[in-house]
Amino acid sequence: MRKARVNINKEKLQTSAEILRALAHPLRMKILYFIDQNGTINVNKIYNTLKLEQSITSQHLRILRLAGLVETQRDGKFIHYKIEYPKIANAVKAINNFLEEDEK
Repeated sequence: MRKARVNINKEKLQTSAEILRALAHPLRMKILYFIDQNGTINVNKIYNTLKLEQSITSQHLRILRLAGLVETQRDGKFIHYKIEYPKIANAVKAINNFLEEDEK
């Protein structure tokens, strides 16, 4: 049996925790899926189509943005969101690697 490394970079651990926390919420996953289906989408379209309150949508988008899972682009008074695919791909790869290691 191998011993686990105990020397963990605290900044990387914090960043990883924020990403996993962002991905672990069903409503945030629903928002990510909706953005994925539309490419770049206006925040108003997100909350109107998903029938969410504007404030709740903004809170969840903020968490996704701070985790680096979505990017924003301002167009006048509108904010558009798009998925940061490389970041999500890295998170999925890390999760899968962890789960595969756990199965051994």
